[in-house]
Amino acid sequence: MSENKPTIGLSWAPKVPPLSCETKNNSGKLECLPQNTVCKHANELMDGLFVPPKDPRKLNKLLKKQVKDTTGKSWFDMAAPNITPEIKKDLQILKLRSVIDPKRHYKKGDPKALPKYFQVGTVIQSSTDFFSGRLTKKERKATLAEELLSDRSLGEYRKRKVREIEEEHRPVGVEKWKIKGRQTMKRAKQRGQKS
Repeated sequence: MSENKPTIGLSWAPKVPPLSCETKNNSGKLECLPQNTVCKHANELMDGLFVPPKDPRKLNKLLKKQVKDTTGKSWFDMAAPNITPEIKKDLQILKLRSVIDPKRHYKKGDPKALPKYFQVGTVIQSSTDFFSGRLTKKERKATLAEELLSDRSLGEYRKRKVREIEEEHRPVGVEKWKIKGRQTMKRAKQRGQKS
């Protein structure tokens, strides 16, 4: 008597259909195989496995979709990163950097369009700039936006610029207080007599 001994490990073999559902006759007409063969559409799964389509055009489309979104070999296949809200704010600030510093001028670009491919890094100061060029621990912030908001000189520059713009657009006087014509003079005299 042969006993069925339990095997260690798993064995599994997928049920893969034949390569084509149809065969060609000598006359060139297409015939279907018998009904017992399993034929499914290319986009369906067979026993949990994806069977690629037979059409080379569809196969090329699938392969293009699976390729990672990168810049290409000339840019060392830099991948497009996920844009978080913090990174988005930093990118918008970099787009508007010409407004931040009055003494620097940058090339004009589209301020609304954010770059698709970029990398974020950390600046490491050299030991020679220990006292002059580095930020202290208090001055270091998590994002670029927080650093710019905490900088006093930039804050003063922003306030001064806002004041200049407000003074430029402020009307000379309030129109409703100006006295125009005889009727307003009469009303002014009447108001003076009542009080």
